[in-house]
Amino acid sequence: MTGLTIRKNAPFELVTLGEMLTDPDDLKLVNPNAKHPFDAQEWAEKWLNEPDDASFYILDGDGTPVGFFALRVGIGPEVRHLTYAYVVPEARGGAGAEMARLVEEAARALDALTITLKVETDNEPALNAYRSAGFEELSRRGGMATMRRDLG
Repeated sequence: MTGLTIRKNAPFELVTLGEMLTDPDDLKLVNPNAKHPFDAQEWAEKWLNEPDDASFYILDGDGTPVGFFALRVGIGPEVRHLTYAYVVPEARGGAGAEMARLVEEAARALDALTITLKVETDNEPALNAYRSAGFEELSRRGGMATMRRDLG
């Protein structure tokens, strides 16, 4: 899917994310510690509550939200940690490179120099998308790969 854009999630609006994450398996992939069904108050208070964190909706060419991601402050404000990345099933299939571009665009707008992330090692499509986007695998532990991309 091409022609995707992002919209910063400000003020916090999590109803749309809840509408996307109705499947318990999808919610578990996005955040294995979150309650099902999706609880917007829990996300606002527990998962997206740091003042310098930023979250974004991914929009298709018609402006319809088709995904979500957050960039949390990593080790220092110049590092952003990608988390809670999700794309609705209908928008998958080739959206990885486009999503990586959008994440980089958002991170640069937040003055980040580096993006880090963790991804499940058995999620080959995501691993391949991140590798193709220039992310370097740093380590594997507990079924998770830690990756980094310097923005330079």
